[in-house]
Amino acid sequence: MRRLLGSVRARATVAATLVVALVLVAAGTAVVLSLRANLVDRAGADAESAARQVAARLASGTPWDALDLPDDDDEPVQIVDGTGRVRAVSEDLEAVSGTGTSGVKPFAGPAPRPGALDDDVSLSDGEAAIDGDRDTYRWAAVEVKPQEDDDSRDDDEEDSPGSSGGSGSSGASRSPGDDDARTFTVYAGAPLDAADGAVRTALTVMLIGLPVLLGVVAAVTWAVTRRALRPVEGIRAELDAITGSRDLARRVPEPATHDEIAALARTTNATLAALEDAVDKQRRFVADASHELRSPIASLRTQLEVGAAHPELLDLDGAVEDTVRLQHLAADLLLLARLDAGERPPDRLVRLADLAAREAAEHGLRATIEPERPDGYAVRGSAPQLGRVLGNLIDNARRHARSEVTVQVGQEGREAVVTVSDDGPGVPPGERARVFERFVRLDDARARDEGGAGLGLAIARDAAHRHGGSLTVGERRGGGAEFVVRVPLAQ
Repeated sequence: MRRLLGSVRARATVAATLVVALVLVAAGTAVVLSLRANLVDRAGADAESAARQVAARLASGTPWDALDLPDDDDEPVQIVDGTGRVRAVSEDLEAVSGTGTSGVKPFAGPAPRPGALDDDVSLSDGEAAIDGDRDTYRWAAVEVKPQEDDDSRDDDEEDSPGSSGGSGSSGASRSPGDDDARTFTVYAGAPLDAADGAVRTALTVMLIGLPVLLGVVAAVTWAVTRRALRPVEGIRAELDAITGSRDLARRVPEPATHDEIAALARTTNATLAALEDAVDKQRRFVADASHELRSPIASLRTQLEVGAAHPELLDLDGAVEDTVRLQHLAADLLLLARLDAGERPPDRLVRLADLAAREAAEHGLRATIEPERPDGYAVRGSAPQLGRVLGNLIDNARRHARSEVTVQVGQEGREAVVTVSDDGPGVPPGERARVFERFVRLDDARARDEGGAGLGLAIARDAAHRHGGSLTVGERRGGGAEFVVRVPLAQ
């Protein structure tokens, strides 16, 4: 189970199913509550309409005992006077609750506030027993005062206690109970069983349909993610095979789509290509380094063996020369290893003009600095590494020059520019990129420089790049080679 839930496909399926479940439950709850509220409001409106109809007939003067009350189970009606006595009820209405009245058929709810016929309607929920069936109803209460004619009012006054019979009294008095008896409250109900039934039906549909829908969502999500992640499995399998075989020439399959997985496959293949190129360069570097080291080591060993057998034949100068050559080669290899490791030069100010003048003087040359700058063309970096760049370029120019080598320091934009040129044969256009590769020597260079290892220009280019600059080669005006170093000036 843990392994199953650990897969991306399983997690996506579970997450999608949970999200859909939460959304459906929330939406279903909102729908059920809204449905019940609408149905209850509809029942309240029906009850209010029935109560107003009966109250309107009472208000127009129809006696309560002459009213034709609805006998339908869907519209039970009860009329209660101000004293709480039930005056009229619908046929078969046996018991009710929820109106707050008392008497023959008491109610348990709050009584309505006194008010006019058109303005005051109270709503409450309660039960009613009609012909033995007990259901929940929405009750509407409307208060009304029937109209009275003059004859009935006079009759009431004559029959009331304290009447003087026209003996000169100021008028008959009426008790508060008489006013209460003439005020009626009409209660009309509307059943809520339709609302409850609709809610139960909706809940049943949700309880049955929700698991089915969630099962469909889970199955579809599982199938879709399986199809979407199938290329990922192919990429993983191919990478595993490449790791096992160590064959960096292989590539992972790229799906014929334009989505993120296709981009991942292309990036993976680009990484494999870069890794293959780096490994090939490393192998060639090791092979070339071994080849370059073998010659001076073999020469030095031969001289030492001859010197051991015949001391008078020992070529001490040649042994020293081979040892120095080995020392320089080891230093070059160490510097290249540090550059390949990404070692950044220290952030120090270096006066490039002074450095160029010193390197040129060590080779018997004079550097031309135009225009002069007070800061001496200050750049940031490592003085030894920049000095090594200029020294390698000057050495290379002296080996190939016929009679002239020039060193110039200037400025182009925000960069310091050092140009080292010679009047030699130059570098053919087709070889200008390859000349900066490691252990690469052109044919005439091999003939003229038997001691060179072909690392000087490679070191110079890599060191220039580490300082944020560049090293290029072109043709000198008038013939020859021209190497140009550009390094950003210190701000």
